[in-house]
Amino acid sequence: MQLKPLADRVVVKPIEAAELKKGGIIIPDTAKEKPMEGEIMEVGTGRKTDEGKILPMEVNKGDRILYGKYSGTEVEVDGEELLIMRESDIFAIIQNS
Repeated sequence: MQLKPLADRVVVKPIEAAELKKGGIIIPDTAKEKPMEGEIMEVGTGRKTDEGKILPMEVNKGDRILYGKYSGTEVEVDGEELLIMRESDIFAIIQNS
């Protein structure tokens, strides 16, 4: 199944941060913080203005992004955890230099 987000929404696949253990303490999955970095899997068409004009999205499929800790709605598609969020919930695009 494939998701096609509407308007100014995007589908994001969270990227798990590398697990670091200090002092031999193992942190259970339930106590770990949610990742705040992800990859955009699909983008909507853009936000519609009051005049009916569609503003294009600033992010594209494949972009790596930073987003708020509790942003978006979690969904599971074909056993894969994804987030659906508005473009305004995205803080930055990670660019490789």
